[in-house]
Amino acid sequence: MTSDSVLPFDKEIVLENDRVQLRPLLLTDYEYLEPFIINEPDLWRYSLINMSSSQDMKSYIEQAVQARAAHKEYPFIIFDKLHNAYAGCTRYYDIQLSYKTLQLGYTWYGSHFQGTGLNQHCKYLLLEYAFEIIGMERVEFRADNRNERSIKAMEKIGCVKEGVLRNHLPNKEGGRRDSIILSILVDEWKESKKQKLFDLLK
Repeated sequence: MTSDSVLPFDKEIVLENDRVQLRPLLLTDYEYLEPFIINEPDLWRYSLINMSSSQDMKSYIEQAVQARAAHKEYPFIIFDKLHNAYAGCTRYYDIQLSYKTLQLGYTWYGSHFQGTGLNQHCKYLLLEYAFEIIGMERVEFRADNRNERSIKAMEKIGCVKEGVLRNHLPNKEGGRRDSIILSILVDEWKESKKQKLFDLLK
C-alpha cells in the first residue's frame, strides 16, 4: 500500500513487533475478553459504555465488529507477546478519509498490563500505520477529563492537549462528562514524535 491508500476495512490488518500483536477483533474473541469484565470492574470506571456483565462484553464486541463491516471503525484485539496473553482492545474510529483524519481510542488494558510499556508499543504501531500507510494528516484522542491516568499516557506518547469539550457527553452516573481533546499531526510525527516514541519502547 502507498500513502494514498484508504483504510482496507475488508482486509485483515495485523500490526506487530517483538512485543505486541494487534489483529482485527473477532466475535470469537469473547473468550479472551470476558475475564476482564468478571475480574476487573474498575477498568470501566470512565467508560461511556455500560460494562458490568458478560453480556455487555458480548454486545461490545458485536457492535465493534459490525462497525468494521459498515466501514465506520476498525477494532483490534491486543496480544502481549511478553506475557503470552490477550491484554485488551483499541480501535480507529470517526474515520474521515476525505479529510485524512481519524480518532484513536476505545483503548483499554487489563490492570496486569498497565504501566508495562505495552501502550507505547501499541500506539507506535497504530500511529505509524495511520500516518505512513493510510496517509492521515491528524490523529485525535479523547478521554474523560477526570481520567488522569489516561491523559498522562497520551501525553507520554506525544499527544498535544487542544482543549476541553465541556458537558460533552452523558456519563454512567447520570450526569455529563467533560471530554479532553488531544492530537498528533503528521508533520509532528515525522519531525520528532515518531523517534521520541520509538525511544520509549522497551
